Amino acid sequence: MTDAWMTDATTPQELEHTLDAATGAFEQWSRRRPADRAPVLRAVASALEAAAPKLVVIADEETSLGQDRLRGEMVRTVFQLRLFAQVVTEGEYLRATIDPADPSWPMGPRPDLRRMLEPLGPVVVFAASNFPFAFSVAGGDTASALAAGCPVVVKAHSGHPRLSAATAEVVHGALRSAGAPEGLFDVVFGTEAGRAALTDPRVKAGAFTGSTEAGRALFDLAASRPEPIPFFGELGSVNPVFVTKAAAERRGPAIVSEFVGSFTLGAGQFCTKPGILLVPASAGLVDLLPEAVPSTPFTLLNERIRASYAGAVRELRDTAGVRVLVSGTPTAADPSPTVLRTTSAELLRDPEALVREVFGPATLVVEYAEESELLEVARVIDGQLTATVQGEDDDTIAAELIRLLAAKAGRVLWNQWPTGVSVTHAQQHGGPYPATTAPATTSVGTEAISRFLRPVAYQNVPQHLLPPALRDENPLGIPQRVS
Repeated sequence: MTDAWMTDATTPQELEHTLDAATGAFEQWSRRRPADRAPVLRAVASALEAAAPKLVVIADEETSLGQDRLRGEMVRTVFQLRLFAQVVTEGEYLRATIDPADPSWPMGPRPDLRRMLEPLGPVVVFAASNFPFAFSVAGGDTASALAAGCPVVVKAHSGHPRLSAATAEVVHGALRSAGAPEGLFDVVFGTEAGRAALTDPRVKAGAFTGSTEAGRALFDLAASRPEPIPFFGELGSVNPVFVTKAAAERRGPAIVSEFVGSFTLGAGQFCTKPGILLVPASAGLVDLLPEAVPSTPFTLLNERIRASYAGAVRELRDTAGVRVLVSGTPTAADPSPTVLRTTSAELLRDPEALVREVFGPATLVVEYAEESELLEVARVIDGQLTATVQGEDDDTIAAELIRLLAAKAGRVLWNQWPTGVSVTHAQQHGGPYPATTAPATTSVGTEAISRFLRPVAYQNVPQHLLPPALRDENPLGIPQRVS
């Protein structure tokens, strides 16, 4: 795929060429010194930055996300490429560990053992619809896989095909100018091409951001191969918010206002949207919501998402024990926000029916009578990307609530809101299933690189045959843990 107008479904012959080229590129790219990958990542970042004015216009035409939002997303995209360039230059991500031979080792003589992380091989990345830059063609999965030493084949999202092709053209040009091997990166179009790539024996890992249904289907494909491969899927999350009685009493109006801003941000099309708000019935916060929720219509990403949103709101609204607080217009072409209402008793009676993601500007407010009900709800919810506590420092329930939520979510927040996922070293964007298929990993932040690496130990291997990262003289100048 080299021309911005070529967005027809990729043929089997074209896919065969792409995967062959990726396999050849892996032999070269994986052997490069990690620091030598950094200029290539920076070149891609600079090329995207230069092309941003053109790309943002195309993105807005295809997604209706607004140019201001899209420019901000482009900043995030180039930032994470440059951050991974810094990571590979520093080399700590390799986890180079050296245990020299020790005849007096307590459990018996120890051989010389040296361990590091090495790249897996070609990776298939399934682009997301709601972040056409940061989680798409040149997004975080692509950046972290390239940094790890893996070629990338992106399955373009059908929601923004012209942008995918235009972005790929920019990335291709940058890679050629930077001297990257041919086949290091490419984009394919069409559902069948994506499935075929994921099941091809030359592909060694998959990464996905999207719906639970699609992600689970791809995960099952990856696991059912003759050679199963890791599949890093981010599938969905309700991101519950637990408001204590003290917090509701002391700053209820502020909590309501901030909550509305968070669940309507980006038309509610964020995987970190707070989809459930638990509040004390005695505080009357639900009475503040009708005035706080805007009646503004929101343009959703595409017709499929509009239809899915309308159906999900209808199903949740028709569930026993659920009432409408703010009716909204879920079936409109551009829906306004919907707020539904229930009780913790109803939720605990049927959590599977009520704890469900609705992708779009809708949310469920759950009233409780006693704070102990917050702990009960925390015990029954399934895996989440985030869980938030709006509390006060003197809340006696806080410690136990946070402990329970840490077992259910990848990121636990205190008096902040889950929308907005900073790209940092300490970030965790993942969680137990069904939030993700790989809860021990993250798709955001520098630790995302570890998804596309595997450990290899070298025993009694002569110095000149060892990877440079494990040699005594440390020619790469990277951190080494020496026992």
